[in-house]
Amino acid sequence: MYVKSLLAAARDIRVEQAEMPGEIAPDHVRLRLATASICGTDMHYFRHFANAGFFLDNPVTLGHEACAYVEDANGHGFRPGQLVAINPVIECGACAKCRAGDINMCATKRFPGSATTKPHIDGFFRERFDFPARCCHAVPASVDPDHLTFAEPLACAMHVVNRAGVSRGDRVLVTGCGPMGLLATIGAAAKGAEVAVTDLKPAAIDAARAVGASAGYVTGEERPESAAYDMVIEASGSPHAYNQALDAVRYQGTIGVLSLIQPSDVPINLHLNALKEVHSVGSILFTREFADAVALIAGGEVDFEAITAARFAVAETQAACELMADGRAVGKVLIKPD
Repeated sequence: MYVKSLLAAARDIRVEQAEMPGEIAPDHVRLRLATASICGTDMHYFRHFANAGFFLDNPVTLGHEACAYVEDANGHGFRPGQLVAINPVIECGACAKCRAGDINMCATKRFPGSATTKPHIDGFFRERFDFPARCCHAVPASVDPDHLTFAEPLACAMHVVNRAGVSRGDRVLVTGCGPMGLLATIGAAAKGAEVAVTDLKPAAIDAARAVGASAGYVTGEERPESAAYDMVIEASGSPHAYNQALDAVRYQGTIGVLSLIQPSDVPINLHLNALKEVHSVGSILFTREFADAVALIAGGEVDFEAITAARFAVAETQAACELMADGRAVGKVLIKPD
């Protein structure tokens, strides 16, 4: 028996005792949760039982950011007790996009805790689970699992940094210091860029400074210089922030869109795209960046504790999501085994 959380309806997470299947699928390994973390996508499902127009058909366990210990390698070469980072993208491996390395563009990829995969696959806010062996990446025993759980979202942030073409010496602005903005700050700083950030909360800006930002602007009190940044990473999901990005990016600069900007009545100043010849690039998930993120975490040079807001047990997943939903948390909220 193990403890499992289950999103039954909007803002209604149940906790139950569950049993593992008697057999492990041939291509899977059996895992015991080390640490998981809450994503903005999880919060959309928590609030609305849906995300980006995709509605859940039935209750599901949330969570796609996690690391775990191998309980049964099922013949796949891992050691019992070995810590592994989990890439949650279950790509087909055979289509043209997969063969090109663009697993994020695989039309038939499967993803845990998501309405986009039908039938849904339970996510990682549970104490034990089976997952494809090819998605598990062994790491040194010295790696802290509370830091390794950042691998998936850090890979997403590093992907937009790569898509935007950030390189050493570039001036980069990150709009929004939620978890993804903080991780984009890490990714851009790792490239050698000079990073500034914006956010409504001074505490969030302080967290960004702790992981590599050299300047921060509190929205509504001060604003970054116009036409001064080579790249802007939009990580807030606010159309106001996208307008700020259009103002702050230099002529012929690049805006990397990391957030899912939600529909609203706020007009976006798209004429600046033309007048400034702005390059705008979208970004979803990651490709080779997952391995890069794991390596960056294993290197131990980033202070992930500075962007860790709280830790909860699996049985406390409702409380963890409520903390994220009301905006009190600065950084990531982690989910641990009971």
